[in-house]
Amino acid sequence: MHTTQTRHTTETHDNGDHAAPDQQSMTAIVQDRYGTPDALELREIPRPDIGDHDVLVRVAAAGVDRGVWHRMTGRPHLTRLAFGLRRPRNPVPGLDLAGVVDTVGAGVTRFTEGDLVFGTGQGTYAHYARAGEDHLAGIPTNLTMVEASVLAVTGSTALQAVEDHGRVEPGDQVLVLGASGGVGSYAVQIATALGGIVTGVASGDKLELVRRLGANRAIDYRTDDPLAEPRRYDVIIDTGGNRRLRDLRRALSPTGTLVIVGGENGGRWLGGTHRQLRAQLTSLVARQRLTTFVAREDADHLERLADLVETGHVTPVVDRIYPLAETADAIAHLENGRTRGKIAIDVDTRQPR
Repeated sequence: MHTTQTRHTTETHDNGDHAAPDQQSMTAIVQDRYGTPDALELREIPRPDIGDHDVLVRVAAAGVDRGVWHRMTGRPHLTRLAFGLRRPRNPVPGLDLAGVVDTVGAGVTRFTEGDLVFGTGQGTYAHYARAGEDHLAGIPTNLTMVEASVLAVTGSTALQAVEDHGRVEPGDQVLVLGASGGVGSYAVQIATALGGIVTGVASGDKLELVRRLGANRAIDYRTDDPLAEPRRYDVIIDTGGNRRLRDLRRALSPTGTLVIVGGENGGRWLGGTHRQLRAQLTSLVARQRLTTFVAREDADHLERLADLVETGHVTPVVDRIYPLAETADAIAHLENGRTRGKIAIDVDTRQPR
């Protein structure tokens, strides 16, 4: 398995590693309003406080995913019930992280100062981020900080889609739509590790990557429609979010399972949630299982992911690496839809491992 790592700029760049006015401040990306990547600014702000069961992580690198885009734009508007109605409740974006434990809360038992961790935190596009101890795991020994930083959010989502909800078993015919993306690239590898016979769908310039990830077949959706083939699938993992439900059902075996992961098409208010709701209602009266889910952020799934990485079944695919000061460019690159795997933010990878 090859991990493609292309640094965005070959010139000496600013990682945002500015001298802080005092020991209780940090450099961070901040947004005061919903909007485009132009709403993001590099500032000095106070370090976050932690609770009894929290960990303060000195962030080395952080991942970029669609969840960050949703929080930045406040779209679909339904998500503002969770993120903040008029402006982001947490002004520092970022969920994925990898780094070094700086401080632990009084009730923390799983980590100590100096441990190397990956997982999800609050506001990870910063030199320090707060994370619950149950949202972290130890970094696999065969990963760099950058690779570990793009593992938690989309890797855990893919694991839950394939293993928990898709229930892939050896010999199952598995179709992954969006196989070269953040969730899709992990879904192909995990389904293969479970013994599935995987067909991955992506654009033509990404098919070689999909094959390297372990797919038995790779289909260019621009020239072929896998849903129109006579082949039927036991499990379909739909990360693309724009295929009609009836077409997906037609490609399923009579008792097959469709797992819808997110939804990116459906208007500024509901996004793709209307399709997910229809799938769940249809599943009540159909032999096929049509399901969706909200990914859980927990240590059990992170440790399962780490095991898959250490045994060589899963390798993060890093498309590009941007310095912290160029986070807006990183999210703009995500928006253009040409990403292979994940984008990473180099916050401070000069930290010792």
